[in-house]
Amino acid sequence: MKRLLLEQLIAWKLQPERKPLLIDGARQTGKSYLLKELFGREFAGVLRIDFLEAPQLADAFAGSLAPDDILSNIELLTGQVFNPTTDLLILDEIGECPKAVTALKYFAEKASTWFVAASGSNIGLLNSFPVGKVEQYNLRPLTFREFLWAANEPALLKAYETQTNSAAAHSKLFDKLTDYYFTGGMPEAVASWFANAEKSIVERVAAVQKIHADLVAGYQRDFGKYAGKADAQLIEAVFRNIPSQLSAVFDESVKRFKFKGIAERKSRYAEFESAINWLHQCRLVLKSYPLEGLPRAPLASYQKDSMVKLFLFDVGLLNHMLNTGYREIKQQGYEYKGYIAENFVQQEFAAVGIEPSFSWADARAEIEFIITNQLGQVVPVEVKSGKRTRAKSLQSYIAKCAPHKTIKLTGTQGSGQEEQTHLVMPLYYAEYVPGRI
Repeated sequence: MKRLLLEQLIAWKLQPERKPLLIDGARQTGKSYLLKELFGREFAGVLRIDFLEAPQLADAFAGSLAPDDILSNIELLTGQVFNPTTDLLILDEIGECPKAVTALKYFAEKASTWFVAASGSNIGLLNSFPVGKVEQYNLRPLTFREFLWAANEPALLKAYETQTNSAAAHSKLFDKLTDYYFTGGMPEAVASWFANAEKSIVERVAAVQKIHADLVAGYQRDFGKYAGKADAQLIEAVFRNIPSQLSAVFDESVKRFKFKGIAERKSRYAEFESAINWLHQCRLVLKSYPLEGLPRAPLASYQKDSMVKLFLFDVGLLNHMLNTGYREIKQQGYEYKGYIAENFVQQEFAAVGIEPSFSWADARAEIEFIITNQLGQVVPVEVKSGKRTRAKSLQSYIAKCAPHKTIKLTGTQGSGQEEQTHLVMPLYYAEYVPGRI
């Protein structure tokens, strides 16, 4: 299974000196597979230790944190010999061993020619962190491009990568997009979907649904295990209510984040803040901030923490939590399809570095995303899940903010390349939006 992040890891390897790698991300997004199976191919040997699987390996860091001493201890405990000039050392689930986290600083300062990579699912929860001493990346669920790589259909992939605008390409790509809405980007779900391609659709769907159910149950167990001072029950309540929060229609008086009736005697943002931040630090949610008035760059300077909308980090898990069936998704006639499309766009934007995102609201008008280009110009991005492209909210934004360009992401084939001002793009090309503003 190919991952976009691999190219950046290879570039890290080619540097004459380097800081240790640190791969962050929600549990089960494929961090270990990326480092050992994909990146590991670039090395003569790989020595991997997993602090969650084998806690006793923390003894390698119990004494001196000098890199040579640590390496000697690791070799004794694992029975493997490690060559720092040719081999990759992987410290998996490093958050389970605080002294290993501290040791990254010494690898950076005293062993900068070594190839040391660490990964963890709860990096954001660490009490201490070697700031400036690691090269950090976030591994998210598979993007739509990575999903197409897994599909192994070269002609379709070529059409996607060249942004082909034709009826044939649109039919095929939109069909794959609705498959992606169902499976999402969790590697196990994607692998199951394509591995079972010869089985009946009923069997394929059931296998993915079982994986989704197990993943959600696993995250819920983590709430109790890693919540610490945070309220695990409140974290779970917020997590489970993200689907309904996404689909809720609030009246004009509600100008802030609000989960109605999910926790007794709690209604203010301050009472939910710790749970929201915990979920965000564990990479399970994505944040979006609504702005009002005339938006200006930098957008982040106008955000209010108490006015936040949460998206789930994976659209397949969102559909699972909504209990949406595969047939409903394929037919695109169900109630929540607009919120699924919006969550998908949020994921694609996050994968190219736009996170948190920003939206715009004015009276009853709402633009799902506003983004800025290198000149600081603000571009509205309207998301329409179906084939109807009329957008009253976008017309309201144009009248009040006079943008130099607008973009609509829709379920249609979109406008041609000759259109440069009011672009209409198919939803599946969401990752290309930043390059068109």
